[in-house]
Amino acid sequence: MEALLSQFSLLSDQALHDKSFDPTTIEDLMKFFELEAYKAWASMELEQEKEAEKAEIAMREAEDYLDSVMESAMQEYRSFEEELEREVNKELHGLLYEAKKEKKLGKLMEKAATIASKKYIEAAVNSAMASMKSAAGFKRVHPS
Repeated sequence: MEALLSQFSLLSDQALHDKSFDPTTIEDLMKFFELEAYKAWASMELEQEKEAEKAEIAMREAEDYLDSVMESAMQEYRSFEEELEREVNKELHGLLYEAKKEKKLGKLMEKAATIASKKYIEAAVNSAMASMKSAAGFKRVHPS
């Protein structure tokens, strides 16, 4: 492009000083400018396309990495969730087992309390009967 500008400068000087100067030479030079401009434009467009492709590739790689990280995080979450569920189920079963044991113990204590209260009532009734028999066998003298 600099060579063309230099040539244009030379031709301009020549056109100013030479009365027999042919203007078609400048027109030819202008066609070379136009060709050079198209080449530069095509080169820049090609460079832009390459950069766009690089950007798309980088974007795909970033998306793939993000997908990989997200999948890894979801897998870790699922594992954590499964482990937590196992622990909860284990604790639940332990609590149910303890509840059944306590229920059984409660029923045994209820039976023991029922038996003890029946024996107490039986002993009280026997004591009352013995008191009544002994009172019936003892004659009282009226103080009159």
